[in-house]
Amino acid sequence: MEWKSLTTSEQIEQIKQDSQQHPVVIYKHSTRCGISSMVLSRLERAWNSHEIPLVDAYFLDLIRYRDISQLVATTFNVQHESPQVLVINQGTSVYDASHTMVSYPKIKEQVVDLANS
Repeated sequence: MEWKSLTTSEQIEQIKQDSQQHPVVIYKHSTRCGISSMVLSRLERAWNSHEIPLVDAYFLDLIRYRDISQLVATTFNVQHESPQVLVINQGTSVYDASHTMVSYPKIKEQVVDLANS
């Protein structure tokens, strides 16, 4: 899988714009958390770009970019968690999951459903 690093507030605006055309995934990762590392590893092993239609996937290091992490929570009206995944569509978060509830099958289901609607 090919992550785009989420490091600026301008990217959040771009994500909102891009999500008008196709779903966007944001993964919020804590480099200090063993659960976050386990979830990231599991997600990367399972990710299959052929199963999911056009989707941008952003990686947010929330320790390094704490202010961006808070802006994501505020912009998309989700409580900050770590690890956390959000699926953005039409400028809003249509799905979020945290901790061990983050799973590739659920993300895939959300993205495919959006692509087929």
